[in-house]
Amino acid sequence: MKNLNKFRSYFFAATVAISSFAFTSCDDDNDPEPEVIVEARGLYDQKGVFVLNEGNYGYPTSSISFQSDSANHKVVNNIFSKANADRPLGDVLMDMDLVGDRAYLTVNNSNKIEIVNAYTFKTEAVIENLKQPRFFAALNEDKAYVTEWIKYGEPGQVSVIDLKTNKVIKSIPVGPVPEELYIANGKVYVAVSGSNVVAVINTATDTKEADIELTDRPSSLELDQNNRLWVLSGGRVVYNDDFSAVDYTKTTPGSLSSINTSTNAVISTLVFPSNQSSPSNLTINGAGNKLYFNYSGSTFAQDVNASTISTTSIINKSFYGMDVDPETGYIYGAEQSFTGNGTVFVYRPDGTQVTSFVAGIGPNGFRFR
Repeated sequence: MKNLNKFRSYFFAATVAISSFAFTSCDDDNDPEPEVIVEARGLYDQKGVFVLNEGNYGYPTSSISFQSDSANHKVVNNIFSKANADRPLGDVLMDMDLVGDRAYLTVNNSNKIEIVNAYTFKTEAVIENLKQPRFFAALNEDKAYVTEWIKYGEPGQVSVIDLKTNKVIKSIPVGPVPEELYIANGKVYVAVSGSNVVAVINTATDTKEADIELTDRPSSLELDQNNRLWVLSGGRVVYNDDFSAVDYTKTTPGSLSSINTSTNAVISTLVFPSNQSSPSNLTINGAGNKLYFNYSGSTFAQDVNASTISTTSIINKSFYGMDVDPETGYIYGAEQSFTGNGTVFVYRPDGTQVTSFVAGIGPNGFRFR
């Protein structure tokens, strides 16, 4: 999820009707350079943000919305279905990754990855028969990795995908309920949220080489400007015997840990002040010097060099999904609805609201182009 598509793509084409070259004489050094006009490769060959809408569990109501960066900031919903003769995307969209001229859509409860043209969103291939896939990260245009839950109560795995053949070539057991993964320094770091470890996979051999012990339920991963990997752990929630209430005498608090990606050593672990709320939605700005997360109903900003957890909120609400535009620093927060369409709120880095717009059912994430 977090390797090749966190940052905006800079290779998009100008939106024009034709391709042409205007040639001029090169005898005079003052002559202008030839003008190059490139044909747009599709409706989504432009800057903007894609909104991932997971839809209702058990129903094929997943969708993708797109808000253009153009002057009117037009929002188009259901772009996958519109590009594919109204065919539904599937059940529980979890991830979308831009790799070259393709987008990889991980659809958890449909057990598939839908591969579409990144500029038109027309389907080009489907990787089927996956086992509850969650998050995807590409090493390069030839190989990628996807976390799979398999099924509740069994250890999960990371599957290696050959992007030339769109086939799973290997599966690596990592532990229960693997979530986000991040590729750094030739390693895949996997948040194994059903445990207290981040698993480390060597990308040269595709074998697990270590488990890094942290605190309970690691889930979100981000890399900072110093190549430290930050891990947000939600803490373990324990219920009483009849599951009627949380037993806070046994529930553990969340934490924010940093890892040296050269040595895999844990640099620091900052523990949240209470075990009565779980932190979520770790993300980072484009400069890699400021982290953002949700906790106790609010949104917080955290300097990567801080030695304690931030206690000053910048937005007095938390979100179902959240990310930061790497160019503008604007914060995008998704407020879910599973009875109708959800809403996306956009804020400046200081937490001042800029705008909002309607997306699809259950918006849970964002990808910037």
